[in-house]
Amino acid sequence: MNELSNLSPNIDLDDPKFRIKPYQQVVASCTGAFITSVFVTPLDVVKIRLQTQQKAMLSNKCFLYCNGLMDHLCPCTNGKMPEWMRRNGKFNGTIDALLKISKTEGILSLWSGLSPTLVLAVPATIVYFVSYEQLRLYLKDAYNREYKRKGANMEQPFWIPVLAGGTARIWAATMVSPLELIRTKMQSQKLSYAEITQALKTVVRYSGISGLWMGLGSTLLRDVPFSAIYWLNYETIKKLYHSQQTFAFNLAAGAIAGSIAAFVTIPFDVVKTHRQIEMGEKEIYSDKPIRSSTTWTIIQRIYHQNGLKGLFTGLIPRLVKVAPACAIMIATFEHGKRFFQSYNARKVIEFDVHLLQHKSNSTE
Repeated sequence: MNELSNLSPNIDLDDPKFRIKPYQQVVASCTGAFITSVFVTPLDVVKIRLQTQQKAMLSNKCFLYCNGLMDHLCPCTNGKMPEWMRRNGKFNGTIDALLKISKTEGILSLWSGLSPTLVLAVPATIVYFVSYEQLRLYLKDAYNREYKRKGANMEQPFWIPVLAGGTARIWAATMVSPLELIRTKMQSQKLSYAEITQALKTVVRYSGISGLWMGLGSTLLRDVPFSAIYWLNYETIKKLYHSQQTFAFNLAAGAIAGSIAAFVTIPFDVVKTHRQIEMGEKEIYSDKPIRSSTTWTIIQRIYHQNGLKGLFTGLIPRLVKVAPACAIMIATFEHGKRFFQSYNARKVIEFDVHLLQHKSNSTE
């Protein structure tokens, strides 16, 4: 039984003998999704407000609040600013936006859209992380089988996390794209669930079911490179410091990898937000909704109006959001993996010990 007490906490997570099951990967990925969603939603609200503010300044169309029990999203043709911009004034940065929104709209406004965020985060996280792990392990096994490598510490070339991360993100983003659209709309303006439902019905009536996936192209344009860059950097850091696999290490590695990926892909995040907000002007509240501008058209318009810095609007809140989000998600996931792997390893050892004892008793 000494083998149980000597079980190393740093044994290889990819060892086929102790490899965790998909349902264990699901459990490991859920906790972080909830914690991360609650923590980063205020920063996400600020990021989208800053990007919406820029769009309102660059366009003749903008969003207006109407007085009454219900808030409505509608095109503006007279050049007026959105109501929240009139009340709050121009946001001069992340901290300024957090303080002004809290003061004029109430602290709970920073968590607007949290419910669809949670509904979006849990299934998306499960699909994303489980798909990534399954693809990564499959490709790693196939690669080492091809080159006849054996043993727990098999090689993993750099292209495996890149391919696995990008593919997993395509599946996850496609599945939750309609919910992502709803979440962005709720955070950019106050909309009731009734209004959101009616808006989606209008989109389906004019654009068909595929209209619910409007903006998916720009989302994938951001998220697929983000995932590829993130997992490449994270797996590289893990490989360089293999003996430092602790919760704190995973937090730091996740934050670094996420920050690099967020910085590289921020222009596509700006475009994605612009396209989804533009849907409110063209797809929902006009008489004959039509599809929004292409990604390249939006990039050109932003660059022409506001220069290169316009493509990096919301960079600070995105980095402030992404770094801890990636840190929490990956550290929680890796901790869960280690827990289940140790559990599986102990079960295997217990079975082996029991088998040896049975053989020993049968020979006496």
